[in-house]
Amino acid sequence: MKIHIITIFPESFQSYFSSSILSRAIKDEKLKINFYKLNDFSSDNFKRVDSKAYGMHGQVISPEPLSKAIEFVFSKIWKKIPVIYMAASWDLLNQEKIEDYYEKLNWEFIIICGHYEWIDNRIIDLYVDHCISIWEYVLTSGELAASVFIDSLARNIPWVLWNSLSLEEESFSKIFDRQKEYPVYTRPEVFMWKKVPEILLSGNHKKIQEWKIKNLI
Repeated sequence: MKIHIITIFPESFQSYFSSSILSRAIKDEKLKINFYKLNDFSSDNFKRVDSKAYGMHGQVISPEPLSKAIEFVFSKIWKKIPVIYMAASWDLLNQEKIEDYYEKLNWEFIIICGHYEWIDNRIIDLYVDHCISIWEYVLTSGELAASVFIDSLARNIPWVLWNSLSLEEESFSKIFDRQKEYPVYTRPEVFMWKKVPEILLSGNHKKIQEWKIKNLI
């Protein structure tokens, strides 16, 4: 999967993408992320990319540098690909939608990370295919939302998770009718007088599966 991220702050991704599952996915070349610093596409002497909003308080990312950045990606890879804008008030993500995006984004896309009072709406009209929200609240910038979206997508790439069965039995998965997961336990069998349910120690896979379904949270 190839992801092109347009952002004012590419360094804000460094810590998260250099650790754990995403780091391994990048190292194994299952996930490739290209960063484009929006300021590099500004014609302003000070490389500013924002301007005062019309009819409201605050600053808005200007359309000119953002358009240049998007067109640069298109020209670099010799084709147009889906463009995603992370915003607070659009299509709310859930696990089913993540799986749908994983299928239809065709393994390569652009993510625009907004900032200030977000982006000029003409960019949405002209370029954006999907406006995505990670939930009904406002973040300071789109970088964190983009990280959440990428993490949730990357888990679906084959062999990014060591145990591929983890995708089948987890919260909001199809097998559990999009419900939350059952309680989980590990060693020791007894901890502070609380015991692991006996059925999980039985080795009876049919009974264990019935217990899981019965105990979905």
